[in-house]
Amino acid sequence: MILLHYTGMPTGAEALMRLTNPLSEVSAHYFIWEDGAVLQLVPEARRAWHAGAASWAGESDINSRSIGVEIVNPGHEGGSPPFTDAQIEAVIALCADIRSRMIVPQHRVLAHSDVAPGRKCDPGETFPWETLHARGIGHYVPPAPITGGRFFALGDEGQPVQALQAMFALYGYAIQVTGVFDEATEKVVRAFQRHFRRERVDGVADASTITTLRDLIAARRD
Repeated sequence: MILLHYTGMPTGAEALMRLTNPLSEVSAHYFIWEDGAVLQLVPEARRAWHAGAASWAGESDINSRSIGVEIVNPGHEGGSPPFTDAQIEAVIALCADIRSRMIVPQHRVLAHSDVAPGRKCDPGETFPWETLHARGIGHYVPPAPITGGRFFALGDEGQPVQALQAMFALYGYAIQVTGVFDEATEKVVRAFQRHFRRERVDGVADASTITTLRDLIAARRD
């Protein structure tokens, strides 16, 4: 898989220093500056420490089966500024190049937050996944409009919640199918919204969120 991150530090220079310092015990294969320049920090055949404690589709050693791409951006703590056009072009070109040499299904081009919901929130709601998809990178469907209707939130229980959890698990998220909308489920919903329904990230499984998830599952080609 390919995992996209933001650096989450005030400057790119600080982030690069941390990613190249063995004492920090964090690294990534690629690093993308604001002007779109790409640095390779770790050979693709080597394991980089970018995912941390993470899981996807039943796999927990994500570092051993993923390419990590760090994009210079201060992230949520820095006000969530937009990524530059040059960065997005570089991400598209880099992902296309990686996929030309490796078998990486589109639905395994993921956010760090997808594989570590609750613990991580990068690259965040300002990352334009739909732009990548329009250029042939990643799995995406137009999010369903936010309307009224039934929703599920923290504390809800029952078979519909169980079915919702099963849908998230089917797509790949690490979630226990318990029938209880607990804090872990809320974190998964938030992670999903950050990637696929970015207009509102609130952890509430409303009709828009559920319909978008259903459409993603239906559109996926394994």
